Amino acid sequence: MKFVIPGDRRIEAANAITTRAMARRLPQLIRRSLALGWQVDRAAVIALLGFQLFSGVLEAFGLMATTGVIKPLIASQHISSDQLRSAVPSLVVLSGAIGLRALLGIASTALSARLAPRIAREAELKLLDAATKAELAAYDNPGYNDRWDAADRGVEVSRDLLTQAQYILAASASLIASACVLTAVHPILLPLLVLAALPKGLASVRAARISYIASLATSKDRRLLGMLRWYMVDKQTADQVRSGTMASFLLGKYRTAGARIDATTDQATWRSARISLVGGAAGGLAHAVVWVALALLVSAGQISVAALGTAFLALGRVSAGLDGIVGYGAQLFRTGMYLDDWADFIDEAGGHRIDRGPGTPAAPTLVRAENITFQYPSADRPALDDVSLEVRRGEVVALVGENGSGKTTLSKILSALYLPDRGAVSWDGTDIRQLDAHATWARVAVVPQSYANWPLSARENITLGQATGEGDAAVLAAAHAAGADEVIEGLRSGLNTLLAKEWWGGQELSGGQWQRIALARAFHRPAGLLVLDEPTAALDPRAEHRIFTGLRRLAVDRAVVLVTHRLTNVAIADRIVVLNKGRVIQHGTFAELLADHDGLFRELWDLQNERTGQVPTPTSPGDDVAPNQHVLF
Repeated sequence: MKFVIPGDRRIEAANAITTRAMARRLPQLIRRSLALGWQVDRAAVIALLGFQLFSGVLEAFGLMATTGVIKPLIASQHISSDQLRSAVPSLVVLSGAIGLRALLGIASTALSARLAPRIAREAELKLLDAATKAELAAYDNPGYNDRWDAADRGVEVSRDLLTQAQYILAASASLIASACVLTAVHPILLPLLVLAALPKGLASVRAARISYIASLATSKDRRLLGMLRWYMVDKQTADQVRSGTMASFLLGKYRTAGARIDATTDQATWRSARISLVGGAAGGLAHAVVWVALALLVSAGQISVAALGTAFLALGRVSAGLDGIVGYGAQLFRTGMYLDDWADFIDEAGGHRIDRGPGTPAAPTLVRAENITFQYPSADRPALDDVSLEVRRGEVVALVGENGSGKTTLSKILSALYLPDRGAVSWDGTDIRQLDAHATWARVAVVPQSYANWPLSARENITLGQATGEGDAAVLAAAHAAGADEVIEGLRSGLNTLLAKEWWGGQELSGGQWQRIALARAFHRPAGLLVLDEPTAALDPRAEHRIFTGLRRLAVDRAVVLVTHRLTNVAIADRIVVLNKGRVIQHGTFAELLADHDGLFRELWDLQNERTGQVPTPTSPGDDVAPNQHVLF
């Protein structure tokens, strides 16, 4: 499996980033980290900022106290008791500053550990909320999946954001305090140290950029690994992996994708290492120049011997502070690029944010599609082409056609899950583009072909968190209409039973039982439009008969769209629409379409029913099926 990585604006933007741009962004990234922390725990953020500020003040006092300790001790060749006593106050200040800074460091670490997982959870909640606000068509666009993957990576690193920002704040506080002391010793030392830190800073920015670009380049393969892992371990596919002896094949795919990731990552790692090596060597030489300058200043008498100890300490602290700002700044910068992907996704829902009108619809009495055309991304032809039809309250309209004819796509457009590329769908005369999407969906009940088996209680699997005022009475009524009452009666704890055997106390359902639960969901929902896409595919004949004989009662106060391949089931429909390659080629009642011997509906009907009343003739393995023994579908 080979992926072609298209041009990506994020890669182009990352390549264009400079050290100056990084420096300008650091304050913004620190504000973002504090803002996220503020949302989850304001008191902890205030305390963290206070601790860092106080730690910087203690740093300055400690350095000044160092001079107070050294100066009386080197005032003469012999240290007297008076000299020792005069150094005691400074020694007490120095010891107290060191002890308090250690305590503040412990407290800051504890606060960061408290905030980090909460920030990550808040970031994930925002991302999930944004994903639910994207148009359904986004999931058919590969670019959306790429943006989601990048944004999800932003969630993963968001827990590091505050920690990195805290380290930068701590390094900055130490740097400012030490810089003030160092400047007092001699003003030339500070600018020399800043210049000495530049090579490492440049190297760190380039390394961070390389790492980020490598992550983007491997996003598709990392997503593939996740999918393969899910298919290999999930219960829904476990039997197929075993019966198809697919384990070795899938593991091979996994290894191949992993090798591609490793190759890209290794290349990026070696490039970063070479750049860091050059930056480190240049920085080392630059620092040597600083120490030579200090020696020259001492020998020239511009720095006293008493201040030399303080200068040594201050130089070390300033150097460490600069290295910390550069190192953690590069990490924060890389984290910030991932957070930009996260923020962009949240702002735009991956470029597919739902942008419809504010209208609030009532349950529709008429759903009309007029000349609608819809094409999936990368498809070579429209899934629907100039389709028109209408569904009225109290009607059952069936959509019929061969696989790929556009039935499911049309049902999704009628229920406002998709918007047409051309043409219009209206509810009671109002274009669905002018209606609030969530308010519209609240008036729709859909039973898709692939319905979710939620790991929830039987009650929650039917109500989906939207219980009515009638409580369990409404749940049981919907279950009865769907034939799910028999399922509930067989559960250990009735409606309270967890429908997930993976958890203790849970119970597993068969495919047919799950389909009844899915139908009960739709029947429980107070919707004006009911869409049933192959609603009885997993049901036995008795259960299927029960559903279709009761469907007319459900259609009294609803518009019903029925998608099915079993043509005997569409006899209950008021009208039937036959689609072929995305176009409506026939429509009418069951009797009208059956009477059209040259139409597709009659052709499909004959294929399904030509053996009615005949006993199939047994065949031996390898024998051809006779012309009158077509396989039914």
